[in-house]
Amino acid sequence: MSRDYSYLINTLSSWNFALIEKQISQLDLFYELLVEKNKVMNLTAITEFDEVIIKHFADSLSICTVLPDSVKTVCDLGTGAGFPGIPMAIAFPSLQFTLIDSLNKRIKFLQEVVDALGLNNVTLIHARAEEAGRNKLYRENFDLVVSRAVANISTLSEYCLPLVNIGGYFISYKSGDIQSEIEESGGAIKKLGGNLSKSVYFSLPDTDISRSFLIIKKKKYSKGVS
Repeated sequence: MSRDYSYLINTLSSWNFALIEKQISQLDLFYELLVEKNKVMNLTAITEFDEVIIKHFADSLSICTVLPDSVKTVCDLGTGAGFPGIPMAIAFPSLQFTLIDSLNKRIKFLQEVVDALGLNNVTLIHARAEEAGRNKLYRENFDLVVSRAVANISTLSEYCLPLVNIGGYFISYKSGDIQSEIEESGGAIKKLGGNLSKSVYFSLPDTDISRSFLIIKKKKYSKGVS
């Protein structure tokens, strides 16, 4: 393998997490497929290898620092080009992943990725975020729902919490300080059956990129979402 994965390996090591050689190879193939498809389809503005390693791979896998031990099933809502779902599925082969996106072209691309990487723990669903939580097949069906989608926490909670089973979690990937956003969204989170467990702030190593996780636990059935 000609590309240098030392940043990712060292970063994961600092988080007490490691990938085996096969998993690094799967990420490398994912990178190749992503860049090639991006030539004909707008998947991501980030295509330079070093940037993908930091802003897509390391960022996606930073969830290893907060992933609850009880999780068996994971939904990535609004997965886009497959982040964080594909790197997570590579890193956690014992977990079952469902990746949902509103654009069927992206789902078709991700199916190519899943087939090429031999990921037998991934299911791909074409659906709008607001529709998925109303579907009985998915509603309150996952131990963990994650999203890197760009939206405020109130909106993300409205889409994601209906998918979380009782006792499960919604973890939102956010940028920087989200305290004011947390304060504004408290009522919506509670109405949807959630309870703010904690927020975690950190920086990606050797960068000035500040990140945060908002961790919400599902305490009861959602209200206000039909």
